[in-house]
This record gives sequence, structure tokens and C-alpha cells, in this order.
Amino acid sequence: MDRFHEVAAFIAVVEAGGFSAAARRTGDTQSSVSKAISSLERRLGVILFNRSTRSVTLTDDGQSYYQRTKPLVDEMDSADRDLTNRTLGVAGPIRIAVAATFGRLHILPLIPDLLSLYPGLKVDLVLSDSMRDMVDDRIDLAIRVGAISELDSVARRVATSTLVCVGARRYFDRHGIPATPADLANHNCLVYEGAGNGTTWPFVGPQGKYSVAVSGNLSSNSVETIRTGVLAGIGIGLFTRLSLSDELNHPDIVTVLDDFLKETLDVSLIWPNRRLVSSRVRRVTDYFETAIPLRVRLLA
Repeated sequence: MDRFHEVAAFIAVVEAGGFSAAARRTGDTQSSVSKAISSLERRLGVILFNRSTRSVTLTDDGQSYYQRTKPLVDEMDSADRDLTNRTLGVAGPIRIAVAATFGRLHILPLIPDLLSLYPGLKVDLVLSDSMRDMVDDRIDLAIRVGAISELDSVARRVATSTLVCVGARRYFDRHGIPATPADLANHNCLVYEGAGNGTTWPFVGPQGKYSVAVSGNLSSNSVETIRTGVLAGIGIGLFTRLSLSDELNHPDIVTVLDDFLKETLDVSLIWPNRRLVSSRVRRVTDYFETAIPLRVRLLA
């Protein structure tokens, strides 16, 4: 029996919850589905399902086999759809993950043009400061600012951003302006608890790179919260310049310690480590590879 037919029948039984339901889903007979599973179990030398008169459940071996084969079948289905739709243009769903503030400022404004270029796309834009697991969360494309945690991923660097330390003018009127990073020990520093250690801020001096411990009365895993706190005059915040582009021209916002902030962070487009990447994802990646640097230059 055809190996792919066996695997397709196996996945149908798992997802439909039984042999008869799988037969209805695939259009095969129940006998054909049962024969395919029996053939697959003989070939593998394992039992994939616990069968009873009331239910069909996966064995441990069956669960392991499902987790390995399901992504492969999905990729094959995606490849089939891509080839079928190639003459019709780029179409279908794509799930994109990006940090909330950077996404709101720089990715969301690009989505209308993307959908105009590829009207068959269905974009699911996930705005979250949490580091998403690309495989578990079914992310097709991630847009990251800073270090890349997925060491086995495929990444394209498309832009860079410097860091900027800012506070509201009314905050500095009350507490003074720090002249050196060491002066931050006497200031209320608002801590973003994102990737990395938010309680130490990186600077560059005559002797090279170093870090300064900071603390304050407000911390959050959301850049938006820290931005709001800074605008309200609560304290000082450290941001990527691209995540604060709206406020840098605000008359009440003051940048400090500019001479000590030389480090740059990469803006990268990331694919999960898969055997196959659909042409749809490649086309969208190509779009952002051109659009993001252009937007960054226009805002610089």
C-alpha cells in the first residue's frame, strides 16, 4: 500500500477521532482506512492506536509518530497549494509575530500595501512582547528587534536600530539630568522586562562596553507601559529608537546619555527551521525585506 496513503489515513483517524469519522473525512471506506492503519503498524512494527468498542486513542508511539508526521504532511499540503495557486498570485493564510510596539509603529502601517499587492493573503498579525515559540504557535514569519533566540532558525537582517535613553522634561526639572550612566543610581528608571536582563542597561565608555544596574518603581513586560510611564513623567526609560519614533519629536521628551549609547540592534526576519518554506512566506518576507528598510530610512 502507498506509504503516503497510510500516513494520511493515520492523521485522519487521529484528527477525526475514529475510523468511521476518518472515512467520512477522506472519502474512503472504513475498511480502506482500517487496512491502511494495519499496514502502517505492520511496516513500523508498533501499535499506533488503543482500540476499544467505544473509542480509539493514540499509544505513546502513536503520539510520537503523529507529532513527527503532521508537520511534514502540512508542508506537503502547503507545497501543493503553492503550486496550484502560483498562476493566481500569492494567496492563503500567513501568521506573522512581532513585538507589540514595533509592530504597531512599523509593521501595521505596511499591511495595507501588502494586502493590496497580494489580495489573496489572509494575514494573522500577532502583536506580543512575549517571545513566541514559532513552531508551537504556528508562526510562519517573525520580525524581531535584537538578539535571535532560535539558534536553528533562518534569519535575514533588514535594518538596525540604536538605543535611546529618555525622560519627560518635567521629570528632569524635578530630579536633574544624569551626566553619566553612573548617575542613574540616583534616578527612577522604568524597567522593561523583555528579552534579556532589564535591570542592567548597556553603555559604551572610553574603556569599551559596560553595564549599569538600574531600578525604579515601575517595571513591565510591555514596552507600551514603559513608554506611558515616561510620558507621564514617572521616570527614565531605555528603548530602541525605532520603538520610540513617535515621541522623539515630542516637545516634552528629552534624550540623555547619547554619547554613551552606541550599541545597535538588528531588525531581522525569521523563519522557523523547517524543511520547506512556502512561496507565500517567501514572497511576504521579500516584501518586508524591502519595505522595512525604506520605512526606517524615511523616519530617520
